Amino acid sequence: MAELDPQALDETELAIEGALRPASLAEFIGQQKVRGQLQLLLDAARIQQRPADHILLAGPPGLGKTTLAMIVAHESDRPLRMSSGPAIQHAGDLAALLSSLTSGEVLFIDEVHRMARSAEEMLYLAMEDFRIDIMVGKGAGATSIPLDLAPFTLVGATTRSGLLPNPLRDRFGFTAHLEYYDADELEQVIRRSAAMLEIDLPQPARAEIARRSRGTPRIANRLLRRVRDYVIVHGSGTDGTAVDTAVVDAALDLYDVDAIGLDRLDRAVLDVLIRRFGGGPVGLNTLAVTVGEEAETIESVVEPYLVRIGFMGRTPRGRIATPEAYAHLRLPRPDGALNLDDL
Repeated sequence: MAELDPQALDETELAIEGALRPASLAEFIGQQKVRGQLQLLLDAARIQQRPADHILLAGPPGLGKTTLAMIVAHESDRPLRMSSGPAIQHAGDLAALLSSLTSGEVLFIDEVHRMARSAEEMLYLAMEDFRIDIMVGKGAGATSIPLDLAPFTLVGATTRSGLLPNPLRDRFGFTAHLEYYDADELEQVIRRSAAMLEIDLPQPARAEIARRSRGTPRIANRLLRRVRDYVIVHGSGTDGTAVDTAVVDAALDLYDVDAIGLDRLDRAVLDVLIRRFGGGPVGLNTLAVTVGEEAETIESVVEPYLVRIGFMGRTPRGRIATPEAYAHLRLPRPDGALNLDDL
């Protein structure tokens, strides 16, 4: 038996992972309105032979903000520099990053709302006038030295656009709001990814994965890879060639992803909310401590989907479970359980 080359396997897997990201707006699935707006912005910049306006991509995680930033650089035929808000904790960090940019380069800052305030204030001038002021010295002898920057395009991504200060938000020439995907769009994403992963996935199997993907392409691709792993170990299905829905069910049940995409943590939150607190209302911190997770995890990862599908309500008095949550968990709903209209 031939010996496997780990480095070659790693390179192959990385190449596949990279290929799952579309390289152009034409290949990008979903977000039709945003794609049209971006295409117009990039075409206008190309015709005028100038860097594109600064772009803010806002929306929940996993909808393609990083991919769109890569596409902006690719379609502008410009290099891409990537960073993140948490990595820029001092004005000096940002100054070093900006001063090293070449003319027309695209700078992508993920989670831009998490930058330090001093860096945000430096960014105002950099975005507007392509220059920064560097303070040298301290106290009465401190002087400000202006430093001209090469023209660049900033692409900022945020999952919490409400946390961005207005002066920063207003300096972006275009703001794109990404929306969750519908089932048909997710099926297209899965079909494209399955072809690249060399998985024979009929439409019923694609629809089953799409239904459990919470409207998010990143989750769809992650579940598809888990199905691929299951197929590698256990085989394709009844006919031995294509992956049928029974294989998808078995694979995703193994990873605790139920028929509508709820995972272990989602069900744990609902179970505690219903069984321990009688359906609520209960405060976020109390709920997080009972489940054994951080409050931020519950608020940013679990809550958005449960609220969107109508299983949880957020009220001034706390979180409550809806009748749909009781029905999904097959638990009886007490007569005195509160509704959203009651609060």
